[in-house]
Amino acid sequence: MPAKTPAPVVLAGRHVRLEPLTMAHVPDLFAAGGGDDEVWRWLGAETPRTEAELAAIAAQRLAATGDCLPFAVIDLTTGRAVGWTTYLDFSAHDERLEIGWTWYGRAVWRSAVNTESKLLLLTHAFDDLGMGRVQWKTDHLNQRSQNAILRLGAKPEGTLRRHRLRPDGSWRDSVYFSMLADEWPAARDRLTARLAQGATA
Repeated sequence: MPAKTPAPVVLAGRHVRLEPLTMAHVPDLFAAGGGDDEVWRWLGAETPRTEAELAAIAAQRLAATGDCLPFAVIDLTTGRAVGWTTYLDFSAHDERLEIGWTWYGRAVWRSAVNTESKLLLLTHAFDDLGMGRVQWKTDHLNQRSQNAILRLGAKPEGTLRRHRLRPDGSWRDSVYFSMLADEWPAARDRLTARLAQGATA
């Protein structure tokens, strides 16, 4: 069967629910991570210091509808949005998409939130949409993100040098990772086991 283009959908797990990002999520999101330089350090935007600044960033994400589908990450213990994550650069014809533009408030770092969010996104990408490839890219200096991507079972592919201009005017190299459809079943089993054991990605 041909792959399907991602469309707005709700993905629910035991710890988190991913739902289409809306401007109504902004107050919770600002409370979770607004003004926190460490949360925003590696993203392609300056740290939002006000709720209005975060709303402007969210509006940009929502306006990029061609190949960008952002999700608010809802912590089921509180019912509040604690971050967002995004399907990017997708092509049903080429059976590929990227998971990126992900951030979480510091309070849920090293929790089940990221592990289950990625499990939900990968399950939907491979099992529901029929994708053959999922990719990630991250700043070459962001070792925490690189380690988390590797723990998902993704494979490193290489580095694009001087790839992105950071908000501070310096240049980043982008490290690429991917997972292919035939690698997904083993990765799914490992992620499911990690989640059951309380390990985090």
